Formats: sequence, structure tokens, C-alpha cells
Amino acid sequence: MTGTDSAGRPWAGRNLTSHPFAGDDGAVRPEMAEALAKPWPEQVVAVVDALRSTRVIVPVVAHEHPGTDPDGHVRAHAAEKFRTGDRSGDAMASASLVSVRTPDGRAAVPVFSCVQTLATWDAAARPVPVEGVRAALSAVQDADSLLVLDPGNDVTVLVPRPAVWAVARQQPWTPSWADPELPDLAVEALRGITELVGVRLEPGERAELRVRLAVRAGLDADTLHDAMARASRALGEHPVLRERVDSLELAPTRVEAT
Repeated sequence: MTGTDSAGRPWAGRNLTSHPFAGDDGAVRPEMAEALAKPWPEQVVAVVDALRSTRVIVPVVAHEHPGTDPDGHVRAHAAEKFRTGDRSGDAMASASLVSVRTPDGRAAVPVFSCVQTLATWDAAARPVPVEGVRAALSAVQDADSLLVLDPGNDVTVLVPRPAVWAVARQQPWTPSWADPELPDLAVEALRGITELVGVRLEPGERAELRVRLAVRAGLDADTLHDAMARASRALGEHPVLRERVDSLELAPTRVEAT
């Protein structure tokens, strides 16, 4: 009599492959440890490179009651909970992946470099090793195309949307502040805002990209506020900038009259 599995399907003719993470001790992989040790902004670039070739740990949490938001995400705590690393507060009917909310309210899939950082975040979560590429695909499909590495720990890295897409597609990624085409595109987007006399792009602190805007001297507060609103709208509506930049912050600087 031919053996069958629990669904009644015969075992005959099927090849069984070993688990790709058999023997994994849950420690941080050397390439990820090296990436996390780098200073910002080199750190996020190195983390993205490591995600292409190494595994991460995803948390699976058993819930008692269903609870999703209108977009189908597991509900998560607000921004301050993201910063402290709390997991989604509402429950799903069975064990499920969770998402967390970023400070700007988007959903991100939490992943961990090792079981120790996962335990710091939630000691009850079950650690499941997955390839970084598969984690990126999950973020694209089940969240707002964001990954957050090691939330609730001393070093937390938010992987921006364009980088997650690049990892999921196994394509190169150039961070926005190093993209040689973006300064000219920013100038193009801001053309016509006469209050502005210069623009420079650099890594952000509260966002992926900081746009430093030089503004004419002598502007009153209302005029400056209106100019910044128009600049933000123009940058956000530019199709290439919208594709390549996850988030940006404006930093106006007045040019002194000579």
C-alpha cells in the first residue's frame, strides 16, 4: 500500500528537499552584523545589500481575536509604539505575520537580525527564518512596501520603499541622496517657485531625503509658509521623484541680502 500524506496525496514520486535553514542557531549573520555597525546613512545602504543575500527572522504571533484595518493589515499601534518596538495590538484568529506603524502612519513588516533582537521586541513571538528577498516580497504584498529591521532595539533601521522594491525585484538600488539625477529633477520640479533661489539634497533625519531650499531674503512668514507648501506639493507630484524617494523633509534657509 502506497503511503499518503495527511491530505491523502501519495508520497511516491515526490522529492523531499532539506530545509534551507536547518541548523540555523538564530545568531545575526556576519554580513548583517557588519551592516548594522556602520554609521548612518551608510548603514541603510549596507543593510539593503545584506538583505539580498542573507536571512532575517520574521515574527509569527498567535492571536485570539480577528482584527484588521480597512486595507487588510493587522492593526498596529501608533507611531510612538513603533519607536518602542511594540507589535500589532489587535489579534488575528490564528498565528500570523504582524505589521507595525511607522511614525508617518504607514504599515511596515518587522524583521529581525537574530532571535535575540526578536525576543527584546516580543518574547512570545515565534521566530521564523526567511530569505531577505522573501521578506521584501511580503512587505510589498502585505504592507506599505516597508521593512523595519530590529524595532525596539538600540539600532533600528527603516528600509525605504524604493529599496524594498529593489530587493524584491532583485534589482540595484541607489539611495535618493546619492542619485545623480535627482538634483536636476528637483530643480525642474521647483521651477516657477520664485521665492526659491537654490536647492541641495542630502540624507534626512526625520525622512529618507532632506531637501535644503535656499529662499530669498526678506520673505515674511506667510509667504515662506506658502512657498514651502508649493515646493512640497511640486516635489511630491513629480513622477520620478515620487518613484525614487520614499519620504522627504524640507529645510528652508534664508539667503542673506548683500
